[in-house]
Formats: sequence, C-alpha cells, structure tokens
Amino acid sequence: MDLSNANTSKNLEAAFGGESMANRKYLFFAEVTRQLGLTELSKLFKETANQETEHAFAHFRLIHPELVIADPASLSEEEKKAIAARCLELAIEGETYEYTTMYPEFAAQARADRDGEAIAEFESQVVESEEHAAIFRKAAHNFGLLTPIEKHHAQEYTEALKGLKGLARTPKSLTQKWICRQCSMIYDPVLGDPDSGIAPGTPFEAIPSDWKCPICGAQKKSFIPYQEAIAA
Repeated sequence: MDLSNANTSKNLEAAFGGESMANRKYLFFAEVTRQLGLTELSKLFKETANQETEHAFAHFRLIHPELVIADPASLSEEEKKAIAARCLELAIEGETYEYTTMYPEFAAQARADRDGEAIAEFESQVVESEEHAAIFRKAAHNFGLLTPIEKHHAQEYTEALKGLKGLARTPKSLTQKWICRQCSMIYDPVLGDPDSGIAPGTPFEAIPSDWKCPICGAQKKSFIPYQEAIAA
C-alpha cells in the first residue's frame, strides 16, 4: 500500500474514523435496546460493533505500520519501548489537540449560537481531555518513555510558537518525517543521514532515488510519510 499517495492516506483516515464512529454508535444502540428489553437486538448491535472495531483496526494498521507487531518475542527491549512510546505519543497528541483546539473551537461556535447545553458539553470535554493528556504523560514518565516524546513535541511547539509570533514557519518539507515500512526507521530531514552523504536539512523529496534505508537497506520508495498527529 502506497501511503505516500495523499488520497490513499486521506481515505484510510476517513475509513478509520467511519468504522470507529460506527462501533461507538452501535454500542450506544445496544444499550438503548437493552434498556427496552430487546435482548436479541441488543446482542446484534454488540456483535456488529465488534466487527466494526476489527475493520477500524485493519485500517489503523495500514496507517501506522510502525505499530504492527508480527512476533512480540523477537523484539528487543528498545524496540518494545519505541512502539509503546509511539502509542503514548499519539494518545498525548490526540488529547492535546482536543483540549487546545477542537473543543475550544466548538465551544466558541456554541457561544456564538447561544446554545448553553452545547457550551457546557464542549467545555467539560476540554477539562477531561486535558486530564487524559496529563494521565498519558504521567504514564510515559513512569515507564521511562517521556524523553523521546517530549523531544518530538518540543520541536512541534517551537514551530507553533513561530506562528504565534508572526515568524516564518519552517517549510513542511523540512519538518516532515518519513518512516520505513520494513523496519520502522524514521528519516528526519532536520538530522539528515550524514553517514549516507545526506546533509542535515535535506527534505526527503530531495534525497537521491538510489538512497536506501540505513538500517535494513530498503529502497527509498519503501518509505511513507510519518503521521505526526491523530485526534483521539
């Protein structure tokens, strides 16, 4: 699967979102029908919700091949930590997006619409999402996984601060990371690949086509854009 294709990546994200939403919706219907005493119908909704979950998982594995585990026993402790750190990173990013951007914007619109019930709902979610982000950060700290996550976020926050101060943001091509689908090695244009003659500051697109992954030797075409953030 070629996730370097913007349409494919976008469609997978949409499919994951749709299947995930269907799962929660059917579980809600299962609870409603259970309360109505319709046991068999409630069971049907639960079974279908489980199927939607499997569909969502399949899409997410394609979006994040770095999280696919074929043989857990073959992984080193460092590899296990890297995968766990990535899970926490995505969780933190998603919750942070919710309490800093998504719900505040929803609440602002609700205030403009003078919808008190919606305002209360969105503002309560701001608080809860912030609490969730803090819980995940604490977990990262407890499991010794906070440093690599904070290093990545520090770079992201620096870029955001530039925007707030009206400074020129670094072009996306100079910050977009790429990940090898075979071994999950991440190419960071900020660092480059000096050992292979790729200078720091070289965007992935500018790397020669014959360049190979310095870890597993995979061809350049085996790399896909590294997904930086997904809302939880």
